[in-house]
Amino acid sequence: MEAKNIGIQVKKPKKQCDDNNCPFHGKLRCRGRIFTCTVLSTSMQKTATVGWERRHFLRKYERYEKRKSVVKAHNPACLDAHDGNIVKIMECRPLSKTKNFVIVEVLGEEKGFKERIEAEEEAKFKEGKAKEEEGKIEEVKEKPEDKNED
Repeated sequence: MEAKNIGIQVKKPKKQCDDNNCPFHGKLRCRGRIFTCTVLSTSMQKTATVGWERRHFLRKYERYEKRKSVVKAHNPACLDAHDGNIVKIMECRPLSKTKNFVIVEVLGEEKGFKERIEAEEEAKFKEGKAKEEEGKIEEVKEKPEDKNED
């Protein structure tokens, strides 16, 4: 089966698939919003978690802040996007409770993706360890007070 035209100019996939929810080889219609984003996780079957950063203006401070948007997108077998890939996603009908997008093109690989994810995980670990140490210090301070009361 040849890949069909989906209405926007994207590279057609080289692989074939028999997925009914594929915009190229199945019956899925794509319409609506289009985003370029990074694949954060592909641990679910035929699903990828994708995200992108956007800037939000704070009127009070007259500055911008970074915010992240994260959505789930269908990952067809013919495209087979992996963690760290830069992809183009397009809106479609709801495929599940949380999936409203489908990956239509893999654009490339993000540089420094693995290092960034490792740094974020390490920062979470350090925060948890710091909170544990604070709890231990408070317990030590409370124990001598209890001994003085006896």
